[in-house]
Amino acid sequence: MQFWVIIPARYASTRFPGKLLYDLAGQPIIQHVYRHACESGATQVIVATDDSRIADVAQAFGATVCMTAITHQSGTDRVAEAARIHWAMPDTIIVNVQGDEPLLSPILIRQVAEALHKNPTANIATLCEPITTTEDIFNPNIVKVVRDHAGFALYFSRAPIPYLRDGFDSSSPIQHARHLGIYAYRAEYLWHYTQLEPCALEHAEVLEQLRVLATGGKIYVEMAATASGIGIDTVADLDKVRHLFVNSANE
Repeated sequence: MQFWVIIPARYASTRFPGKLLYDLAGQPIIQHVYRHACESGATQVIVATDDSRIADVAQAFGATVCMTAITHQSGTDRVAEAARIHWAMPDTIIVNVQGDEPLLSPILIRQVAEALHKNPTANIATLCEPITTTEDIFNPNIVKVVRDHAGFALYFSRAPIPYLRDGFDSSSPIQHARHLGIYAYRAEYLWHYTQLEPCALEHAEVLEQLRVLATGGKIYVEMAATASGIGIDTVADLDKVRHLFVNSANE
């Protein structure tokens, strides 16, 4: 199985501008993400950006860089353009890895590509992991997913789904699952998806994957083979990740 990784890398993050270029253990955050993508076994790894500052840094550490339009509304749109520019074939499997996930394991990057490869009826593959606390179930910043018996997504929500009418406690047989924001697409469906109009559910939950379900697409969701780590959305997140790196180096 062959697959590509495309890393959408935007400088103008609303909550933390320029975060991908901040230092983490002697390297910019984006370099850690790129290295893990290369270690996944991908046949091609591309940093897709619209900003020369990110492009210059990425090229300096040896990355393949694709300059994309400044008008994209999402990282998915940026990934789709980069796939076209680099002449992806319609059946090329492309993994979208966020540039602010320096702890994302190469194991998970490869896993999501393999999940799509082994499920030919799926339009997209993604991953989830168990939620272990009631606090996280009710946290709207943690996206929940419910799957059918075959592992295909029934729905994604910021709400606590499935909702346990009789109360949330450790005795419930229901295992709540947190969706991880890593996706694998075949290029043909990726291009199709980015031409679809955003739907009402997507606007309501602010979850673009609901556009797929609302238009009849199928998303295969596999339980992650290893822990995903935390992404970097804020300065506080960066401090947490730096602390983890220091602890790891001292072990």
